[in-house]
Amino acid sequence: MFVRTESFQEFIKFYPIVSGLVAIHLLLWLCIDVLQFPFAMQILREGIGNNYLVGQGDYWRLVTPIFLHGGFAHALFNSFSLVLFGPALEQMLGKAKFILMYLTAGIAGNIGTYLMSPDAFYQHLGASGSIFGIFGVYLFMVLYRKSLIGYANTQIIMVIFVLGLLMTFSRPGINIWAHLFGLIGGFAVAPPLLKKARPFSVWQNRAKFAKQDQNDIGFNPNRWNKRSNSTWKKYGKYILWGIIIFLVLLAFI
Repeated sequence: MFVRTESFQEFIKFYPIVSGLVAIHLLLWLCIDVLQFPFAMQILREGIGNNYLVGQGDYWRLVTPIFLHGGFAHALFNSFSLVLFGPALEQMLGKAKFILMYLTAGIAGNIGTYLMSPDAFYQHLGASGSIFGIFGVYLFMVLYRKSLIGYANTQIIMVIFVLGLLMTFSRPGINIWAHLFGLIGGFAVAPPLLKKARPFSVWQNRAKFAKQDQNDIGFNPNRWNKRSNSTWKKYGKYILWGIIIFLVLLAFI
C-alpha cells in the first residue's frame, strides 16, 4: 500500500492528481527560488499565508499557501510524503474526492492558523496541512474502517502519526495549528468520502489501464510480473521502515 512498485510511467498514469501536485510543488520552487521570475515572485507575495492580510480581506490566502514552500528541502519533504502516502488514497477515493479532501484539509489548516492568531503578521506556507489531512483519513480507517487497511499498514500509519505529532511539537518553525487542523479536516471529511471506497490494489490500476490499451487483446496478469521491480518486492518494506526510523531520529536532532 505504501511501498511503490510502479514504474515512473505507471505512477503518472495511475495517480495523476498526486503527480500533478508534486509537479506544482517543484515547478513553483524552481520558478520562485531558483529562477526568480517576476511573475513567480508576485505569486509568492500575493499567495503566502498571512493572518493579518486574511483579516483585511485576502481570503485567497487560505488556499494559495497549500501550493507554496519555503525552499527546496521543504518542497521535497512534502512532495516525498505525498508520493509515499497519497497514491493509495487517490485510488481509493477517486480523483475528484481526493482533490476535495486535499483542499479541504489544507484550507482547514489555514483557517485554524488564522483563528488561533487572527492579528498575527507572520507568514506561513506549505502543503503540510493537506498532508496531515491524508493522515487524518487513514486514521479514520484505522479506527472505523479496518477493512480498508491491513494490520501492517495500520502499524505504519500509527508510527507516522505519532512521529508527525512529535515533529510538529518538537521542531522550530513548524505551523502547529496547520498540522492539527489539517489532521482534523481530513478526519472530518473521511466518513462521506470513504462510503464507497474499496481497499487499495495496484492490480486494479493495471487491469483498468490494460483494458484501455488498444494494442492488447486481453489482460494477462503474468506480463506485469515480468515488469515488476523484484528489488522493491523483496526489500521495499525494509526500505520504508528505514525511512521511518530516519525520520524518528531526525525528530530528535
